Formats: sequence, C-alpha cells, structure tokens
Amino acid sequence: MKKLLLVLLLTSFALAGVYAQSAAEISFTFTRQAGSASNQFAVWIEDANGQHVKTLYATRWTATGGYSRRPTSIPLWVKQSGLSGLTRAQVDAISGATPAAGTLTYTWDGTNARGAAVPAGEYVLILEATLRWENQAYYRAPIRLGQGAASPQVNVEYTTGERDSTAERAMISNVRVRTLR
Repeated sequence: MKKLLLVLLLTSFALAGVYAQSAAEISFTFTRQAGSASNQFAVWIEDANGQHVKTLYATRWTATGGYSRRPTSIPLWVKQSGLSGLTRAQVDAISGATPAAGTLTYTWDGTNARGAAVPAGEYVLILEATLRWENQAYYRAPIRLGQGAASPQVNVEYTTGERDSTAERAMISNVRVRTLR
C-alpha cells in the first residue's frame, strides 16, 4: 500500500511538471482612434512552432465578419485563429465590443481553446492591432510556462501602408507581459 501511494505521489509531481498550471498576463493602455478602419485588436497565444493555442480576446466587429469586408483588419489573427471555421458560439466566447479607452488586462490560464491544460514549455503571447487601414502593430512576448513568475521582453513591429501616420501608434502603448506562478 505504501509503495502504491509513493508511486501515485511521484506520478502526480511528474504530471504537475509537464502540465504546469501557470498563467500569463498582458496589460496595455488602449487609446481609441477617431475615424474609420481602426481600433481593432486581438490577443492570443501560440506555441513555439507558431500554432494557434488560444484566443484571449478579439474585437467583435472583425471577429463577426468585418474581416471579410476589410481584409486589413487584424489579418494575422484572422489567419492563425482559423476564424472562418469557428462556430458562432466559439466566436462569441472570444470576442467583445471594442473597449473604452484605458488600461486593459487579459490573462491566459495555461489552457488551450478546448480548455485543456497545455504542457509546460515555450509559448508566445501576441497582441495584433489595426491602427488604421493597413497600418498594424504586432507585440510579441515569448513566455515559458512552468518556470514561475517573470516579466518577458515585449517586442513590437509596425507595418505601414500608403496611409502611414505614426500618430496612430498611440492606440496601443505601455505594453507589459508577465508570467504568473
């Protein structure tokens, strides 16, 4: 009996290391932009191979079909998430109205889109924002689940089109990412 309990205890510790109950959090300042073709963003997790794991939030206009009317609206997320294959209920679960200006925070609980715990390891937290028309901002932060709390480096890349205005970059600012637990 003691051997069985020891085996069960060791197995549960081993599984806890493989399926770490960790989380990551992103916070940023959102400043609504005046005019059309802006204020769209999505936050999601990818694994180390660039495969979509889970969407934490996407603006409802794009998620509910706006991407087909305006293909420049958070196009990377639309592609990576497999949005066109999601049911209405799945889209409703990950999308919401464009929020009011202020500090926004989204937390990943270490699970995939089906709610199952993901293995400890390397992931990337991504925030994609359509600043105006084809002008995009991509914030990426590599995170490692299973290693405790940390504040990873957030890298930003801007892509611009013919209607570039650096003033629109104020839509997303003060981006911070941290792993929890």
